[in-house]
Amino acid sequence: MNWIFVYICIFFIVPHTGMLQAETIRVCKKCEASTIKEGILKAAPYDTVLVQKGTYKEVDIRIDKPLVLKGENYPLIDGEFKGEIITIVSDDVTIDGLFIINVGTSYTKDYAAVRVTRSENFLLQNLVLEKLFFGIYLEKSNNGRIYHNNILGDAEEEYNSGNGIQLWYSNNIEIEHNTISRVRDGIYLEFANNCTIRNNKSVNNIRYGLHFMFSNNDVYSNNTFENNGAGVAVMFSKEITMHNNVFQDNWGTASYGMLLKEINDSEIIGNTFKDNTVGINIEGSNRVTYKGNDFIGNGWAIKSRGACYTNLFLENNFLFNSFDLSYNSRLNDNKFENNYWSNYAGYDLDKDGIGDIPYRPVKLFSYVVNNTPEAIILLRSLFVDIIDFSEKVSPVFTPDNLVDQFPKMKPFAHDRN
Repeated sequence: MNWIFVYICIFFIVPHTGMLQAETIRVCKKCEASTIKEGILKAAPYDTVLVQKGTYKEVDIRIDKPLVLKGENYPLIDGEFKGEIITIVSDDVTIDGLFIINVGTSYTKDYAAVRVTRSENFLLQNLVLEKLFFGIYLEKSNNGRIYHNNILGDAEEEYNSGNGIQLWYSNNIEIEHNTISRVRDGIYLEFANNCTIRNNKSVNNIRYGLHFMFSNNDVYSNNTFENNGAGVAVMFSKEITMHNNVFQDNWGTASYGMLLKEINDSEIIGNTFKDNTVGINIEGSNRVTYKGNDFIGNGWAIKSRGACYTNLFLENNFLFNSFDLSYNSRLNDNKFENNYWSNYAGYDLDKDGIGDIPYRPVKLFSYVVNNTPEAIILLRSLFVDIIDFSEKVSPVFTPDNLVDQFPKMKPFAHDRN
């Protein structure tokens, strides 16, 4: 029995003694390490490098061992526009509480304030990143968390700007409570699966607040996407869960709250689309559930551009949009049921809260505007009312089976808490 105890000590306790004896290496002008690079060089695995208040003009800081790099009262790291500032190439790294500015710009290299490469189990939190090209860039790194960071760029054009948070071939990442603005895409995912994006605010970005490409089984919830070139683009992905987000004030000639392109088997539940040129622009997306969403004051609540099948629209509020639904095909197997439409003019004689006559959300004038955009100047004219009425009586250009058979008489009181 005593020999068994000895073997346990050898194989399970001894390898971890280094972690139990972790030390703190202080960095300041008069400390044992005067630069961050020197502090990392002196540190043993699982030590903490504590950077005291001050300005550190350093670039190409490389973390190649497990450790904690922590700032005290937000020390400033100034890259002087010379290139990438911090690169992580080790598992089990935490970076916490740094103010990083002046990332280099390049048309051949994606310089970042913080890059994580082929690493696992990392934490990036409480960072302030300004005057950047890319903010946080993950490549082939998994099982990490990006938490409570403030990322502020100064982007003016797409061609010479980078993204706030970028994931490339990186899985199982949590992105929470970040504020991102004035970059190209606030958050960009490419080949990034099983990621969670919640409670972030992505505003005033040049292109998208959030952008998915070829990424599956991701969840984004309780985020705000406001005043971006477009709110969110979800493209060539499947099984995406989109809950309780706000898409607001995304205005422009080619702008929308959300773009769906080649998306399958997903759900869009409990979101608010308010004051966007287009609430949701849909193309080639199938088996998507739209439930409990509010579409308020948009130019178009939903634009369906074709090849969209077996989708369900249930218990949504369509409130005071110029067009509730634009549809460019005469074929339809999508289902609209129990939605509230502020333009519905029916009645409810049996007082069950459901309109007694079906509602046709596709107006002929929306078909006209799709083909001749200049016709929008006639939107409030009597002519439009006449042609919409004639199409409702005898559908010719719009799908005759695209109806909500059970329109609600009162809007849903959706609980957004």
